Amino acid sequence: MPNYNKVILAGNLTRDPELRYTPSGVAIAKISLAINRNWRTETGELREEVTFVDVEAFRKQAEAIGHYLKKGRPVLVEGRLKLDQWEDKQTGQKRSRLAVVLENFQFLDSGSRAPDESGGQAPVSKPRGVTPAPAAAPQPAAESDADMPPQEEDDVPF
Repeated sequence: MPNYNKVILAGNLTRDPELRYTPSGVAIAKISLAINRNWRTETGELREEVTFVDVEAFRKQAEAIGHYLKKGRPVLVEGRLKLDQWEDKQTGQKRSRLAVVLENFQFLDSGSRAPDESGGQAPVSKPRGVTPAPAAAPQPAAESDADMPPQEEDDVPF
C-alpha cells in the first residue's frame, strides 16, 4: 500500500519563532500557526474555529524563519506530519504530540513592511537564502522516442 504524508497550511504565527542550534550547529526553528475556519450555521449564525499547529523547521529555512517572521505574520507552510511520543518524567504518563516538519514555506504578505513595537510599520528586507529550487535540466529523449514521429498539435475550437 502506498504512503503519502503531505500537509499544506496557511495561517498566522501565534508567537515569534523560537530559533535554537544543536551542538553540531544545525538550526532548528519552532513556530506555531493559527488557522481560522469560518462558516455559517443552519440558522445563519457566523461561527469561527481556530486550530493551532506546531511546526518545526531545520537548517537554512529555520534561520530565515527566525530572522524574518514575527508574531501575527501570515505564512504558507508545506511539510509532513510527525508524531512525537514520550513519557512524562513527572507523572510517568505516556504523552504524544502531532507536529508538522517544514519542507517549504512562503511569506503570504508582501514582506515590504511589518509592524514594529510601537504598532506602526517598519521596513523589512526580502529574505536571502530562501530561493526556489532550480528547474530540472531537460532530460535527453530515450532512444525509443527518437524513432517516433513528432506529435502534431490539434486545433480544438472552444
